[in-house]
Amino acid sequence: MKFPVLICDDSRVARNQVAKILSQNTDFEILKASNGEEACQIIANQEIGLLCLDLTMPVLDGVGLLTKLNQHKKLPHTVVISADIQTQMRERVAQLGAIGFIEKPVSENVLQAILHKFGIY
Repeated sequence: MKFPVLICDDSRVARNQVAKILSQNTDFEILKASNGEEACQIIANQEIGLLCLDLTMPVLDGVGLLTKLNQHKKLPHTVVISADIQTQMRERVAQLGAIGFIEKPVSENVLQAILHKFGIY
């Protein structure tokens, strides 16, 4: 059975960039969402092992999604990938359960290092 990974970002380019990095591991099943609400629907219907999450999105942003998932106790391992690199935001998403924070554009080495640290990659 493949390890399900959900990439949630309103930018198709960013989703595809992360998917390209992750697709090197053939044990990953890669799913995509363009906003937090789409991601929430996917997570409600399928077990997700890893969520790669942007913060700034329409409909439901990354912080809103993390908050909602925590309320329902459905939070997968989450790596935030965002251009919002403020210390306050990093602390906030860590408090909401994110295991890592990567500044955009995503670095393959940094993403792999975080996933390896937590035994995901």
